Amino acid sequence: MEHDNGRHRMTDEEIETAQLGAAQQVNGQVALSAYDPRWPAVFEREAALIGARFAEGAGASGFRLEHVGSTSVPGLPAKPVIDMLLIVPDPADEASYVPALAALGYEVAVREPDWFEHRCLRKRDLDPSAGSANLHVLPVGCPENDRMLLFRDRLRTHPGDRELYAETKRELALREWKYTQNYADAKTGVVEEILARAART
Repeated sequence: MEHDNGRHRMTDEEIETAQLGAAQQVNGQVALSAYDPRWPAVFEREAALIGARFAEGAGASGFRLEHVGSTSVPGLPAKPVIDMLLIVPDPADEASYVPALAALGYEVAVREPDWFEHRCLRKRDLDPSAGSANLHVLPVGCPENDRMLLFRDRLRTHPGDRELYAETKRELALREWKYTQNYADAKTGVVEEILARAART
C-alpha cells in the first residue's frame, strides 16, 4: 500500500535490508510511556551538542535540526525514544555529517537510498527519561520534512487530533507486532487523516 509520502507498508525483507545489523524487533506489544516533561530538555541538550560539533567544522554546513515524533508533542504518550530530524544537503554524503555525529555516540542504523536517501542514526544510553534517540537525516527540500513538521505542529495546537492520535497509538500498542516498523506503518491511516485536515487550514 503506497502512502502519500511515497512509502508503502514495508515487508519484513525490506525492513531487514534497510537496517544495518539486526532490525528492531518487538515480537509482542509496544511499550508506550506517558509524556515526560524532561523530553524537550533531552532534545535541547542533544541539539546543542550536535550544533557545537557542526560549528567546529566537523560536520555538515547549513544543517537544520528539529524535534519530531511523539516525544515532541506535550501530553502525547510515546515510546521513550527521542526522534529528531536532521536536514542536510545530501544524506548520501555521509562523510559530511556522520563523523561529527559518531563522535557524539550516534551510529548509522538505517539506510534507505530509494526513499529520499533517508538515513537514521541511533544513540543509546541517552537519558533516564529516554533510553535512546533516532536521528533521521533527510535532504533540503524533501517533502517528508514538511510533512513531519506539519504533523508535529498540528498535534501541538489541536487537542482533538492529538487525542485521536493518542488513542490510536494506545490501541495499536496492545496488538502483537514483529517489528517496530510494523507498528509505525499501522498508524499511517490516522496520520494521513490528520495531515489532510492540517493541509486544509
